[in-house]
Amino acid sequence: MLAVKPVRSARGGWHWALYLLLVLVSLPFFLPLLWLFVSAFKSSGAIFGSPFQFGAGGLRWTNFEQVFRDYPFARQYLNSVYIAALSVPITVGLAAVAGYAFARIRFPGRNAVFLLSLLAMMVPSELTAVPQFVLFSRLGLVNTHVPVILLQIFSATGAFTVFLMRQHFITLPRELEDAGRVDGLNSPGVFWYIMLPLSRPALATAAIFAVLNSWNDYFNPLIYLSRETLLTLPLALGRFTDPLGGVYWNLTLAASVLVALPVLLAFLLAQRQFIESLAASGTKG
Repeated sequence: MLAVKPVRSARGGWHWALYLLLVLVSLPFFLPLLWLFVSAFKSSGAIFGSPFQFGAGGLRWTNFEQVFRDYPFARQYLNSVYIAALSVPITVGLAAVAGYAFARIRFPGRNAVFLLSLLAMMVPSELTAVPQFVLFSRLGLVNTHVPVILLQIFSATGAFTVFLMRQHFITLPRELEDAGRVDGLNSPGVFWYIMLPLSRPALATAAIFAVLNSWNDYFNPLIYLSRETLLTLPLALGRFTDPLGGVYWNLTLAASVLVALPVLLAFLLAQRQFIESLAASGTKG
Protein backbone atom coordinates (compact mmCIF):
# COMPACT_ATOMS: atom_id res chain seq x y z
CA MET A 1 0.00 0.00 0.00
CA LEU A 2 2.80 2.39 0.83
CA ALA A 3 4.41 1.88 -2.58
CA VAL A 4 1.21 2.77 -4.45
CA LYS A 5 0.63 6.20 -2.88
CA PRO A 6 3.67 7.96 -4.40
CA VAL A 7 2.69 6.61 -7.83
CA ARG A 8 -0.83 7.96 -7.49
CA SER A 9 0.36 11.33 -6.21
CA ALA A 10 2.87 11.59 -9.04
CA ARG A 11 0.20 10.67 -11.56
CA GLY A 12 -2.13 13.30 -10.06
CA GLY A 13 0.68 15.85 -10.26
CA TRP A 14 1.13 15.14 -13.97
CA HIS A 15 -2.61 15.62 -14.50
CA TRP A 16 -2.55 19.02 -12.82
CA ALA A 17 0.52 20.02 -14.81
CA LEU A 18 -1.25 18.99 -18.02
CA TYR A 19 -4.35 20.99 -17.09
CA LEU A 20 -2.20 24.02 -16.34
CA LEU A 21 -0.44 23.68 -19.68
CA LEU A 22 -3.78 23.44 -21.51
CA VAL A 23 -5.05 26.57 -19.72
CA LEU A 24 -1.92 28.50 -20.68
CA VAL A 25 -2.18 27.38 -24.31
CA SER A 26 -5.88 28.36 -24.47
CA LEU A 27 -5.29 31.90 -23.15
CA PRO A 28 -4.23 33.41 -26.51
CA PHE A 29 -7.50 32.12 -27.98
CA PHE A 30 -9.76 32.94 -25.04
CA LEU A 31 -8.59 36.43 -24.04
CA PRO A 32 -9.49 38.14 -27.36
CA LEU A 33 -13.01 36.72 -27.11
CA LEU A 34 -13.27 37.91 -23.52
CA TRP A 35 -12.07 41.36 -24.55
CA LEU A 36 -14.65 41.40 -27.37
CA PHE A 37 -17.56 40.59 -25.06
CA VAL A 38 -16.45 43.08 -22.39
CA SER A 39 -15.77 45.90 -24.89
CA ALA A 40 -19.20 45.47 -26.49
CA PHE A 41 -20.69 47.07 -23.36
CA LYS A 42 -18.35 50.09 -23.31
CA SER A 43 -18.43 53.54 -24.81
CA SER A 44 -16.10 54.32 -27.72
CA GLY A 45 -13.68 56.16 -25.46
CA ALA A 46 -13.56 53.47 -22.78
CA ILE A 47 -12.71 50.70 -25.26
CA PHE A 48 -9.11 51.90 -25.59
CA GLY A 49 -8.63 52.23 -21.83
CA SER A 50 -8.17 49.40 -19.36
CA PRO A 51 -9.25 46.18 -21.12
CA PHE A 52 -11.52 44.83 -18.40
CA GLN A 53 -12.93 48.01 -16.81
CA PHE A 54 -16.19 49.55 -17.96
CA GLY A 55 -15.47 53.15 -17.03
CA ALA A 56 -17.76 55.68 -15.37
CA GLY A 57 -20.77 54.86 -17.51
CA GLY A 58 -20.87 51.18 -16.52
CA LEU A 59 -22.50 48.65 -18.83
CA ARG A 60 -23.86 50.25 -22.01
CA TRP A 61 -26.76 48.12 -23.22
CA THR A 62 -27.64 50.98 -25.55
CA ASN A 63 -24.88 49.82 -27.92
CA PHE A 64 -27.02 46.83 -28.90
CA GLU A 65 -30.15 48.97 -29.13
CA GLN A 66 -28.42 51.50 -31.37
CA VAL A 67 -27.16 48.77 -33.72
CA PHE A 68 -30.76 47.87 -34.58
CA ARG A 69 -32.25 51.35 -34.34
CA ASP A 70 -29.86 53.34 -36.53
CA TYR A 71 -28.83 50.68 -39.06
CA PRO A 72 -30.60 47.97 -41.13
CA PHE A 73 -28.82 45.35 -39.01
CA ALA A 74 -31.97 43.32 -38.35
CA ARG A 75 -32.57 42.89 -42.09
CA GLN A 76 -28.90 42.01 -42.66
CA TYR A 77 -29.03 39.51 -39.82
CA LEU A 78 -32.10 37.93 -41.38
CA ASN A 79 -30.28 37.75 -44.72
CA SER A 80 -27.46 35.70 -43.19
CA VAL A 81 -29.90 33.47 -41.31
CA TYR A 82 -32.02 32.56 -44.31
CA ILE A 83 -28.99 32.11 -46.60
CA ALA A 84 -27.55 29.68 -44.06
CA ALA A 85 -30.94 28.00 -43.66
CA LEU A 86 -31.02 27.35 -47.42
CA SER A 87 -27.39 26.51 -48.14
CA VAL A 88 -26.52 24.36 -45.11
CA PRO A 89 -29.16 21.60 -45.54
CA ILE A 90 -28.45 21.39 -49.29
CA THR A 91 -24.69 21.22 -48.70
CA VAL A 92 -25.02 18.52 -46.04
CA GLY A 93 -27.58 16.56 -48.08
CA LEU A 94 -25.45 16.55 -51.22
CA ALA A 95 -22.37 15.65 -49.18
CA ALA A 96 -24.16 12.68 -47.59
CA VAL A 97 -25.39 11.34 -50.93
CA ALA A 98 -22.08 11.90 -52.73
CA GLY A 99 -20.06 10.56 -49.81
CA TYR A 100 -22.13 7.37 -49.71
CA ALA A 101 -21.78 6.93 -53.46
CA PHE A 102 -17.99 7.34 -53.35
CA ALA A 103 -17.68 4.99 -50.37
CA ARG A 104 -20.10 2.18 -51.26
CA ILE A 105 -21.18 2.26 -54.91
CA ARG A 106 -18.81 1.06 -57.61
CA PHE A 107 -19.11 2.93 -60.90
CA PRO A 108 -16.70 3.72 -63.74
CA GLY A 109 -14.37 6.61 -62.95
CA ARG A 110 -15.31 6.73 -59.26
CA ASN A 111 -11.79 7.47 -58.04
CA ALA A 112 -11.19 10.03 -60.79
CA VAL A 113 -14.40 11.91 -59.97
CA PHE A 114 -13.57 11.84 -56.27
CA LEU A 115 -10.10 13.21 -57.00
CA LEU A 116 -11.63 16.05 -59.04
CA SER A 117 -13.93 16.92 -56.15
CA LEU A 118 -10.91 17.07 -53.84
CA LEU A 119 -9.15 19.40 -56.26
CA ALA A 120 -11.94 21.91 -55.63
CA MET A 121 -10.48 22.38 -52.13
CA MET A 122 -7.13 23.39 -53.61
CA VAL A 123 -8.30 25.97 -56.15
CA PRO A 124 -8.43 29.49 -54.63
CA SER A 125 -11.85 31.10 -54.95
CA GLU A 126 -10.21 34.28 -56.26
CA LEU A 127 -9.02 32.33 -59.30
CA THR A 128 -12.55 31.63 -60.52
CA ALA A 129 -14.17 34.86 -59.31
CA VAL A 130 -14.06 36.69 -62.66
CA PRO A 131 -15.63 33.99 -64.88
CA GLN A 132 -18.23 33.29 -62.19
CA PHE A 133 -19.15 36.98 -61.98
CA VAL A 134 -19.46 37.20 -65.78
CA LEU A 135 -21.76 34.17 -65.78
CA PHE A 136 -24.04 35.43 -63.00
CA SER A 137 -24.04 38.93 -64.49
CA ARG A 138 -25.28 37.63 -67.85
CA LEU A 139 -27.97 35.68 -66.02
CA GLY A 140 -29.10 38.88 -64.29
CA LEU A 141 -28.39 37.52 -60.80
CA VAL A 142 -26.08 40.27 -59.53
CA ASN A 143 -27.53 41.99 -56.45
CA THR A 144 -29.47 38.86 -55.54
CA HIS A 145 -28.63 36.16 -53.03
CA VAL A 146 -28.67 33.36 -55.62
CA PRO A 147 -24.92 33.53 -56.47
CA VAL A 148 -24.00 33.71 -52.79
CA ILE A 149 -26.06 30.60 -51.96
CA LEU A 150 -24.83 28.58 -54.95
CA LEU A 151 -21.18 29.46 -54.38
CA GLN A 152 -21.46 28.41 -50.74
CA ILE A 153 -22.92 25.03 -51.69
CA PHE A 154 -20.41 24.31 -54.46
CA SER A 155 -17.32 25.56 -52.64
CA ALA A 156 -14.20 24.13 -51.05
CA THR A 157 -16.25 23.57 -47.90
CA GLY A 158 -18.76 21.56 -49.91
CA ALA A 159 -15.95 19.39 -51.29
CA PHE A 160 -14.55 18.91 -47.81
CA THR A 161 -17.91 17.79 -46.44
CA VAL A 162 -18.11 15.22 -49.26
CA PHE A 163 -14.68 13.93 -48.24
CA LEU A 164 -15.74 13.87 -44.59
CA MET A 165 -18.91 11.90 -45.29
CA ARG A 166 -17.06 9.44 -47.55
CA GLN A 167 -14.51 8.74 -44.83
CA HIS A 168 -17.32 8.21 -42.34
CA PHE A 169 -19.25 5.77 -44.53
CA ILE A 170 -16.07 3.76 -45.14
CA THR A 171 -15.77 3.15 -41.39
CA LEU A 172 -19.26 1.62 -41.15
CA PRO A 173 -19.28 -2.21 -41.44
CA ARG A 174 -20.62 -3.69 -44.65
CA GLU A 175 -22.59 -6.24 -42.63
CA LEU A 176 -25.12 -3.50 -41.89
CA GLU A 177 -25.80 -3.08 -45.60
CA ASP A 178 -26.00 -6.82 -46.14
CA ALA A 179 -28.53 -7.14 -43.34
CA GLY A 180 -30.64 -4.40 -44.88
CA ARG A 181 -30.62 -6.04 -48.28
CA VAL A 182 -31.64 -9.36 -46.70
CA ASP A 183 -34.65 -7.51 -45.31
CA GLY A 184 -35.54 -6.34 -48.81
CA LEU A 185 -34.02 -2.84 -48.92
CA ASN A 186 -32.43 -1.50 -52.08
CA SER A 187 -29.45 0.88 -52.10
CA PRO A 188 -31.50 4.07 -51.47
CA GLY A 189 -33.35 2.27 -48.68
CA VAL A 190 -30.11 1.10 -47.06
CA PHE A 191 -28.78 4.65 -47.24
CA TRP A 192 -31.93 6.28 -45.84
CA TYR A 193 -32.94 3.79 -43.13
CA ILE A 194 -29.59 2.39 -41.99
CA MET A 195 -26.56 4.47 -42.98
CA LEU A 196 -27.97 7.95 -42.53
CA PRO A 197 -29.27 7.40 -38.94
CA LEU A 198 -25.81 6.07 -38.00
CA SER A 199 -24.15 9.18 -39.44
CA ARG A 200 -25.40 11.83 -37.04
CA PRO A 201 -21.93 12.80 -35.71
CA ALA A 202 -20.59 13.17 -39.26
CA LEU A 203 -23.70 15.08 -40.38
CA ALA A 204 -23.39 17.42 -37.38
CA THR A 205 -19.74 18.07 -38.24
CA ALA A 206 -20.53 18.72 -41.89
CA ALA A 207 -23.30 21.09 -40.79
CA ILE A 208 -20.89 23.01 -38.56
CA PHE A 209 -18.44 23.51 -41.42
CA ALA A 210 -21.28 24.54 -43.74
CA VAL A 211 -22.65 27.01 -41.18
CA LEU A 212 -19.21 28.55 -40.68
CA ASN A 213 -18.72 28.84 -44.44
CA SER A 214 -22.08 30.54 -44.89
CA TRP A 215 -21.96 32.72 -41.77
CA ASN A 216 -18.41 34.02 -42.32
CA ASP A 217 -18.48 34.38 -46.11
CA TYR A 218 -17.16 37.83 -46.96
CA PHE A 219 -15.71 37.45 -50.43
CA ASN A 220 -18.78 36.41 -52.43
CA PRO A 221 -21.24 38.91 -50.87
CA LEU A 222 -18.66 41.65 -51.43
CA ILE A 223 -18.64 40.87 -55.16
CA TYR A 224 -22.35 40.30 -55.80
CA LEU A 225 -24.16 42.52 -53.27
CA SER A 226 -24.14 46.30 -53.08
CA ARG A 227 -27.55 47.30 -51.71
CA GLU A 228 -27.64 47.80 -47.93
CA THR A 229 -30.78 45.73 -47.47
CA LEU A 230 -29.16 42.74 -49.22
CA LEU A 231 -25.89 42.69 -47.29
CA THR A 232 -24.91 39.81 -45.04
CA LEU A 233 -23.35 40.11 -41.59
CA PRO A 234 -19.63 40.09 -42.53
CA LEU A 235 -20.24 43.12 -44.78
CA ALA A 236 -22.60 44.74 -42.28
CA LEU A 237 -19.84 44.86 -39.64
CA GLY A 238 -17.96 47.36 -41.77
CA ARG A 239 -20.89 49.81 -42.02
CA PHE A 240 -20.77 51.29 -38.49
CA THR A 241 -18.97 54.47 -39.51
CA ASP A 242 -19.55 58.21 -39.25
CA PRO A 243 -19.86 60.48 -42.33
CA LEU A 244 -16.10 61.13 -42.28
CA GLY A 245 -15.21 57.42 -42.30
CA GLY A 246 -14.42 57.04 -38.62
CA VAL A 247 -15.42 53.75 -37.01
CA TYR A 248 -17.93 53.51 -34.17
CA TRP A 249 -16.00 50.83 -32.34
CA ASN A 250 -18.58 50.33 -29.61
CA LEU A 251 -21.28 49.55 -32.20
CA THR A 252 -18.94 47.39 -34.27
CA LEU A 253 -18.02 45.28 -31.25
CA ALA A 254 -21.63 45.01 -30.08
CA ALA A 255 -22.64 43.79 -33.54
CA SER A 256 -19.67 41.39 -33.55
CA VAL A 257 -20.93 39.79 -30.35
CA LEU A 258 -24.35 39.26 -31.94
CA VAL A 259 -22.65 37.71 -34.98
CA ALA A 260 -20.39 35.41 -32.93
CA LEU A 261 -22.99 34.09 -30.47
CA PRO A 262 -24.91 31.74 -32.82
CA VAL A 263 -21.72 30.09 -34.06
CA LEU A 264 -20.34 29.64 -30.54
CA LEU A 265 -23.61 28.16 -29.32
CA ALA A 266 -23.82 25.81 -32.32
CA PHE A 267 -20.31 24.52 -31.66
CA LEU A 268 -20.93 24.07 -27.92
CA LEU A 269 -24.08 22.07 -28.63
CA ALA A 270 -22.43 19.85 -31.25
CA GLN A 271 -18.83 19.66 -30.02
CA ARG A 272 -19.04 15.98 -29.03
CA GLN A 273 -20.28 14.93 -32.47
CA PHE A 274 -17.70 17.23 -34.05
CA ILE A 275 -14.76 15.62 -32.22
CA GLU A 276 -16.05 12.07 -32.73
CA SER A 277 -16.50 12.57 -36.46
CA LEU A 278 -13.05 14.13 -37.00
CA ALA A 279 -11.45 11.31 -35.00
CA ALA A 280 -13.25 8.67 -37.05
CA SER A 281 -12.61 10.29 -40.45
CA GLY A 282 -8.92 9.37 -40.35
CA THR A 283 -9.26 5.74 -39.35
CA LYS A 284 -9.63 4.37 -42.90
CA GLY A 285 -8.72 5.62 -46.35
